[in-house]
Amino acid sequence: MTTDQIGIVVMAYGTPATPADVEPYYTHIRRGRPPTPEQLANLQMRYDALGGISTLAQRTADQVEAITSALHAAAPGRFTVALGQKHAFPFIEDGVNELADRGVATVIGVVLAPHYSGFSVGQYQQRVEAAATERRMRAAGVQRWHDLAEYRSFLADAVTDGLAQLPERTEVIFTAHSLPERVLEGDPYPEELLASASAVADELGLETWSTAWQSAGATPEPWRGPDILDVLRDRATSDDVDAVLVCPQGFVADHLEVAYDLDIETKALADQLGLGFARTRVLNDDATVLTALAHRVVELADLTDHGHSMDEA
Repeated sequence: MTTDQIGIVVMAYGTPATPADVEPYYTHIRRGRPPTPEQLANLQMRYDALGGISTLAQRTADQVEAITSALHAAAPGRFTVALGQKHAFPFIEDGVNELADRGVATVIGVVLAPHYSGFSVGQYQQRVEAAATERRMRAAGVQRWHDLAEYRSFLADAVTDGLAQLPERTEVIFTAHSLPERVLEGDPYPEELLASASAVADELGLETWSTAWQSAGATPEPWRGPDILDVLRDRATSDDVDAVLVCPQGFVADHLEVAYDLDIETKALADQLGLGFARTRVLNDDATVLTALAHRVVELADLTDHGHSMDEA
């Protein structure tokens, strides 16, 4: 049995649901290789600093609910939504299968990450397409949404509010999750991050701003830099910068990479260096931006109905 509804799988990275899930979660990230006791202890220490576990699961649920509500408001009865995660249940394949069991013939994937990289968004969408093919469903995907005016306005407002509490000689630093250099050759990720940062800086007329990277993986291969911690060490030697405002534009929720890597680790270094420090709020379940994202999904659904391919999303 099939329905006229279009299935939407909203995709996120995933997080441990309880402290007991940290080790299997970390093992899944490492493609089945269990972490060493030291690696596990380090990750658990970070979660403990946040109260034992990340808030990402609840943040993601709130985001899915906001997108679902916006889709139902835009086109009542047209869409049915499921969650699919990269490293935690329900996995991406679970989300696609849930939609298939509901009888939909077409599934659209949308990732809770604004900027496209083949290593991240691309892999999510490939998993959607593979799972959909197994269930004889059509698949399409929203590949990027950093160019949404509402998203960039959110960033601009967040930067404006952040600067209000800092001294005049403050540098705004836009950050995103680092990736291995080997996967960035020919990948649009760095250029898309620069584009959104530049758009915000231009809108606000920022004179002192830059981009940096954070949260690089603990592997021996080179990851894209400069790392935000190294940037802070450099700025501490400058006579022109009294404070930094970090805008984590690559992240959409208050999770480990924001709540620990920035709010605890990076702030501690800034305090040690004598630099003023703050970071901007992140998206979480902002209704304006998530409604705009839902409208992009609707636009793609309209294209899909007219036979356009996934590459045209």
